[in-house]
Amino acid sequence: MKKVWITSLVRDKDLVSKILSTIKKYGLKGDGHFWVDDLQHMAWLSPKENIIAPETNLWVIMGAEKDIEKDSVRYGLSLLALSVQAKRGHGFHIMWISPEKEIPQKSLPTPLRGAEMLTASSASLGAKMVARANTPPPAIDMEYRLDVHANPGLGVWIEVGPARGHKWKGAMVGANGGEIDAHGVGSAGELPRKAVLEYPMQGLKLELGNDQYTAWAVQNFLTEDLSYYIRIKDIPKGILFGPYSEEKGAEVHVIRF
Repeated sequence: MKKVWITSLVRDKDLVSKILSTIKKYGLKGDGHFWVDDLQHMAWLSPKENIIAPETNLWVIMGAEKDIEKDSVRYGLSLLALSVQAKRGHGFHIMWISPEKEIPQKSLPTPLRGAEMLTASSASLGAKMVARANTPPPAIDMEYRLDVHANPGLGVWIEVGPARGHKWKGAMVGANGGEIDAHGVGSAGELPRKAVLEYPMQGLKLELGNDQYTAWAVQNFLTEDLSYYIRIKDIPKGILFGPYSEEKGAEVHVIRF
């Protein structure tokens, strides 16, 4: 049976029960949790295994615009979304349900801006949920790999690298806010215990529009099997990353939390 996982930012048991009843009515299995805003203990990690489970085909997030005003909530949701997309692909079905007024898609963190936006009172809600849950997610090819590794002992690490068929002559990650305090290079999908860094750089100052970034970089040659890892402390407003380049106007990828 196809499964729908609900992440509710709204502490409204009646509303969540109503959505779960709709899911059941359409022959789907529903489960979920209420969001816990606790970055220190990495509470955002708790639902990850349920969302990336093979039987889960749709992730529903419930919340109003006021529920994503706090930086800690936006950052936690972003880290969870990036972790899910790294395992299930960028085409994985995500639906955002607002309790009343539909919120602007552009107000969401970058990793969630592909979500389908609906309200809890939408007449087509049930039909759309069953359609998404029974439709394989589209394959979206990316030029890069991006993942998050986190536990209370090691902190939050961002992994970046080239996608299959691509190669990078070095890598760079910059943070807008927060603080990068460690980096390394190693096998894709696993934090390196030791690393040989080629021409490591720290504290690079970058500007993108009105945003200021502080970046770290290396010139290690990266393939689809090798990644660059950086650890971020506190709560950044966003990150940029890509192949290392000394040229102005070099292409970078930007994630805003």
